[in-house]
Amino acid sequence: MTNMTNEIISFGIKLLLIIGIIFGAHILILSFIQTPLFGNRIILAYLVNFLLAMVIYIALYKLKKKYLDILGFIFMGGSLLKFVAYFIFFYPFYKEDGTINSLEATAFLVPYAGCLFLETFYLIKLLNK
Repeated sequence: MTNMTNEIISFGIKLLLIIGIIFGAHILILSFIQTPLFGNRIILAYLVNFLLAMVIYIALYKLKKKYLDILGFIFMGGSLLKFVAYFIFFYPFYKEDGTINSLEATAFLVPYAGCLFLETFYLIKLLNK
C-alpha cells in the first residue's frame, strides 16, 4: 500500500475509534437521563459526520501539495459542507414541531464536534509536514 493509503486508513481508524467512544458516551448519557437512545436521527448524524469527515480528510490530503497555502480555506469549506448536510437531512426533521430542543441539537452537534476535533488535529499535522 502507498503512504497516502496508509495515512487515510490510519485517519479512518482513529476517527472510527473516537466517534465510537463519543457515541457510546452519548448513548450512556441519554440512558442516564432516561430519554430515547436512538431518537432524533442520532445514528444518521454520526454516520453522516463520519463519512463527511473522511471525505474532507481525503480531499485535504490529496490537495495538500498543490494548494497548501489555501488548505485552511478548503477545510472551512468542508465544515460548510457539513452544515449544508445538516440543513438538508436534519433541520427539517428537527423543526417539524416548531422548535429544536437540546436533544435534537446535540444529536448532530456532538458527532460534529468530535469529528471536527480530529479533523483539525490532522489538518495541523498536514500543514506541519
